[in-house]
Amino acid sequence: MRIRTTTVAATLVAATLTPLSLFIGPASAAPAKHADDFNGDGHRDFAVFSYGTESDASKGGGVLVTFGTADGPGTKSQFIDQASAGVPGDDETDDFFGEFRTAADFNKDGYGDLAVSANGEDVGGAKNNGTVTVLWGGKKGLSGGTTVPNKGPKGASGEALDLATGDFNGDSHPDLALVRDGKTYVYRGSINKSGVKGSVTVLDKSTPFSSTALISGKVNKDGKTDLVIIGDVVHPEYIASDAWFISGGKAKLYPGKTLRLERVNGNGGQSDRGGDGVINDFDKDGYGDIAIGTPIHDKVKGRVTVWYGSASGPSRSARFTQATSGVEGTPESYDAFGDAITSGDVNGDGYRDLAIAAPGEGLSGKPEAGGVHVLYGSKWGLTAKGSQFFARNTAGVPGDLSAGEYFGHTIRLRDTNRDGKADLYAIGETGSVLLRGSSKGVTTAGATTVESDLVRGMLH
Repeated sequence: MRIRTTTVAATLVAATLTPLSLFIGPASAAPAKHADDFNGDGHRDFAVFSYGTESDASKGGGVLVTFGTADGPGTKSQFIDQASAGVPGDDETDDFFGEFRTAADFNKDGYGDLAVSANGEDVGGAKNNGTVTVLWGGKKGLSGGTTVPNKGPKGASGEALDLATGDFNGDSHPDLALVRDGKTYVYRGSINKSGVKGSVTVLDKSTPFSSTALISGKVNKDGKTDLVIIGDVVHPEYIASDAWFISGGKAKLYPGKTLRLERVNGNGGQSDRGGDGVINDFDKDGYGDIAIGTPIHDKVKGRVTVWYGSASGPSRSARFTQATSGVEGTPESYDAFGDAITSGDVNGDGYRDLAIAAPGEGLSGKPEAGGVHVLYGSKWGLTAKGSQFFARNTAGVPGDLSAGEYFGHTIRLRDTNRDGKADLYAIGETGSVLLRGSSKGVTTAGATTVESDLVRGMLH
């Protein structure tokens, strides 16, 4: 069995944390409180695509899980790949097993489960056709797996370019949405160890819209999970990128409102999905707001679009760039503002805030040094007033400013020490840092280096 319990490197911020809680299963078969609590101990865990550990290498990749504790990431982990007992397929070179991941307690047994892609997996005689597998949680973590069938037309690729979960049709069963061959497929629950038994809906089956990415969350107040699809619309005279809202909670999922994110005239342009997308309540009105990064905007200067929620779904929208008053810097080609975004309540005031990466930002003569902006929520929504900017040359941030580091190419806001304030984790090519949240915003006081895999493993 390839699942191993290993010690995480001492560079983790968890070096001073308490040991992992004992693996104790839930008292009853209630759904897991956290979708990514794979061992059912009540703490969120961290899953990242990896080629294994020093003692347990993998040809085709796998998932490295760092188990959480009451104080954040712990010191124990496990690695699972296609050589692990009960996992479908074989561990073969360049399978990329676990590259894309999303978590849910699909079988509602109190343990979070993990859906993963393997886009390099050979299927039958089709090379690199791709598969999706659900790995099952249990008191010792993830083990075994069930293949999600490819419901595309004959010969269609099984590669999954993005995954999302939620109860999209309101039947109390977690569903799985995925992008395959430019289309969005929603697999209805029940999804359990014996198979994927619900019906499958193709949301954009007969449209010219080509899906590239997914965002799930709750926008209106009906308590059901909504879905936002990012994709391309191609016409003879232009290429455009749109956000398409699908309201959840109904037996049938119907097309909803769309919002234009990017448009390039002529045949020489390219439109693509942005860096990241999140749903959170930035104005504290009870409705989820949709934030989407589009780093290719205006010759890769970048832009972030916020589509505010309402009783009828998304309504008004706002745009942010480095030309927005209050946002530090100047828009320059290849800054890629919005390449990654993440949300959380940094200062504990109840309004969700947004961190925005600009990994191509040049600073002090160092091209592509990179930096991270933090915009704060308010009763009017996100505002650039009082926004912050952090880079390697910010006083108190560990490390030296260097060209080509792309600092912030991966970022997360996560309250790992449970003080009610989200902390900022940022990855650069020379390492990663943790900046704590505080009542006054992100602070460099006590800033420290952390394990990069830990940051990558923080599921949205």
